[in-house]
Amino acid sequence: MLGVGIVIPTLNEESNLRGLLEDLGRLSITTDVVVADGGSGDDTVGVAREGGARVIVAQRGRATQMNAGARSAAGDWLCFLHGDVRMPDAARRDLVRVVSGGAVDAAVWGFAIDARGFWPRFMEAGTYLRDRVGGLPYGDQGLLVRRELFSAVGGFPEIPLMEDVALVRALRSRVRLERLRSHLVVSPRRWIREGPYWTWARNSLLMAAYLAGASPQRLARWYRPEGS
Repeated sequence: MLGVGIVIPTLNEESNLRGLLEDLGRLSITTDVVVADGGSGDDTVGVAREGGARVIVAQRGRATQMNAGARSAAGDWLCFLHGDVRMPDAARRDLVRVVSGGAVDAAVWGFAIDARGFWPRFMEAGTYLRDRVGGLPYGDQGLLVRRELFSAVGGFPEIPLMEDVALVRALRSRVRLERLRSHLVVSPRRWIREGPYWTWARNSLLMAAYLAGASPQRLARWYRPEGS
């Protein structure tokens, strides 16, 4: 069975990273977990090492960190995960199925927020529609991709925003992107901190502006992502 290089870009993820690494430790497949840290001021690096990950220090910026992690990670497949997600049993089974099956070149998971109430379900529904109708998953949904394909499209464009969308568009120009039935579970922290509906409206406007041709550099002035 082919190995998977799992890349996690981090910036001050001490409070979230441990749970994800515990999930990854339950995978029934050979993995090389690489935490690409952008200069955390907390104990992210210590938590990563305690959890069995290799740590590299990269220039801050999610795209830059993920590309550096991809270069370091061993495996015929690459899996990119944000540091504040969890990978439940079903999501782990889907990862193993894709890697061992040979029929899929790239895949993303579904999206769920670890919170109760109306607003998390509203956000999940919006993400589902954007993904299934518009074909534009976000980085919160993870990405599983063959290394040779990732290299062929040039990796993540090193832009300050929308690097996940840009990469997905490049992949879709070459292969079909598989939508997995299982979900990654995302921390609700940024929606709680900023307000769920404001966050949703802002992100929707940023996406529309990007697709209309606005530069990621200009859009980044209006958006400051937490963590990595």
